Amino acid sequence: MRAIALLYHDVVAGRDWEASGFPGVSAATYKLQRPEFERHLAAVSAAAKQRGTVSHLLAGEPARGPLPVLLTFDDGGASAYGCVADLLERAGWRGHFLITTDYLDRPGFVTRAQVRDLAARGHEIGSHTCSHPTPMAACRWEHLVDEWTRSTGVLADVLGAPVRVASVPGGAFSPQVARAATAAGIAALFTSEPTTACVDVGGCLVIGRYLVRRGTSAAAAAALAAGQLAVRLRQLWFWNLKKAAKAVGGRTYLALRRAVYD
Repeated sequence: MRAIALLYHDVVAGRDWEASGFPGVSAATYKLQRPEFERHLAAVSAAAKQRGTVSHLLAGEPARGPLPVLLTFDDGGASAYGCVADLLERAGWRGHFLITTDYLDRPGFVTRAQVRDLAARGHEIGSHTCSHPTPMAACRWEHLVDEWTRSTGVLADVLGAPVRVASVPGGAFSPQVARAATAAGIAALFTSEPTTACVDVGGCLVIGRYLVRRGTSAAAAAALAAGQLAVRLRQLWFWNLKKAAKAVGGRTYLALRRAVYD
């Protein structure tokens, strides 16, 4: 099974980077201004040969034809409800909103009532853990299971239904992260690895995503949605280079990254 999933975060008005999602310069690199996102959405809508959701993938759909395109939004920033969902609906899309549940109802993040409304409008709601641990792959088994179990439990209480979808914060995926997700009842797990492959890992359908950040052109986003090989390989090359740097530097890499951005 294959799919093209795009990874977005927040959409803000002007340069008010603190209005939605996590604060700081590092987090702001993943936030798009509204006109920028509107250009992305128009370009992606024109380029996508088939639109899909994680529910379709879990049901084994589509079995053939063009790769489905999924739009995902991490963290649970306030713009998910105040901006993004409306724009998606006008363009005929339904999004995947992955919520960091410790931040529900806090300034800059969605509320429980808003999450219920997003689900009622047909958007997919999933976990982005409780506390957004980084790097998640370094967490002990008990911590991993607790992050997934508590976060899906909070969302299930909000929605009145089980939550079976999640995404890994910070891109730090490992097979143990997937196995812990399975233990918490999660059936599909989005990562940040730029691949179209959807594979079973420990009983969980693991789905790669292509990262879109501030400054990514609408043409580049459209090329990803269209499945163009060159742009996908470019992101995969950069991802592998960064993964190697993380493996060598470990927490030193993360500290240097924070020093550069924050």
